[in-house]
Amino acid sequence: MLSQKTIDIVKSTAPVLEVHGVAITTAFYKNLFNAHPELLNIFNHANQAKGRQQTALANAVYAAAVHIDNLATIIPAVKQIGQKHVSLGIKPEHYPIVGEHLLGAIKEVLGDAATDDIINAWAEAYGVIADAFIGIEEEMYVAAESKEGGWRFFKDFVIADKVKESNNITSFYLKPADGSAVPTYEPGQFITIRVLIPGEKYLMNRQYSLSKAADSESFRISVKKEDENNPEGKVSVHLHNNVNIGDIVELTAPAGEFVLNSEKTTSVTFVSGGVGITPMMSMFETIAKNQPNRPVSFIYSARNESLHPFDKDIKALMEKMDDAKYVALYSDSGDGFITKDLLKEHTRKDGDVYVCGPVGFMEAMINHLLELGYSNEQIHFEFFGPALQLDLVEA
Repeated sequence: MLSQKTIDIVKSTAPVLEVHGVAITTAFYKNLFNAHPELLNIFNHANQAKGRQQTALANAVYAAAVHIDNLATIIPAVKQIGQKHVSLGIKPEHYPIVGEHLLGAIKEVLGDAATDDIINAWAEAYGVIADAFIGIEEEMYVAAESKEGGWRFFKDFVIADKVKESNNITSFYLKPADGSAVPTYEPGQFITIRVLIPGEKYLMNRQYSLSKAADSESFRISVKKEDENNPEGKVSVHLHNNVNIGDIVELTAPAGEFVLNSEKTTSVTFVSGGVGITPMMSMFETIAKNQPNRPVSFIYSARNESLHPFDKDIKALMEKMDDAKYVALYSDSGDGFITKDLLKEHTRKDGDVYVCGPVGFMEAMINHLLELGYSNEQIHFEFFGPALQLDLVEA
């Protein structure tokens, strides 16, 4: 338990963190990687280069300061971040290193304003928050490890098949290299793939949604090939150009909280854009297999038909379902956008809506849904990369 003095001091720093948070986390990552370059084998370099990781951490630190007197409030956020940590193989011994450099960055940016009392209070608060992360992440590791075929950290998988789904998306089917079972997972979860790209000094990790329903045969990820000149594209380009059937890659066990509620029987709508379709395929196929009488709408937007994956698969799954609607739009046509009116016409009013795609797309879709009267509890969404703030209307 934190002392009242510590709580008061940490809460008093919240306004300062709101203003200087990104400066602090930018200094933190720079100093962390200078002192521990081996951690560059874990962190996503593209997210670092674009400042997204720094912003996400600043948001998390600010939230911790605001809610330090009631940490139960931030447990859902801890669990969400914990899923990402587990998918990257974060270990308890990483937390003291992070704490040291976070406190150092606060002192560096705030200077004399970061008094000994403030630094000591944050050190105490960080210890409590770190213990919460470590405990929750250990539960996640144990749960993943206890499944048939489950494991902890990274494991070798072989590329069993490689299938082109559209002009820019290719699917990779993955089986354990040791011949062990493929563990089950919840529809919507993701895995982390780790590769060493020729010419690169450090390992690179990327998280990809599992794009088919769980079975005993294999995992499937469906990867969009990014621009070769884009730092975000290094892993996807490597997978498309250089990784082939029979090659070995490393994976972490499935993780993530953006998952279909398979216990419900009420209607569901999937709204996705671009490669955001991938977790929707896992959810849609799961319903087709296990709840074929559950009402479903599948709404999808791509730039054009050549960039539209899984069209035939969706139509084939619909043949097995009692009440499924499918709407596909192409933005290059000029009128192929998912509008509020289109959502009003095609979404299922009494059920849940799952949204996935680029940040701007999700922001627009979620705002449309809120304006149409959907509650926050009905709307579920997934970010690619670190969680960023969405500018949403009030529900």
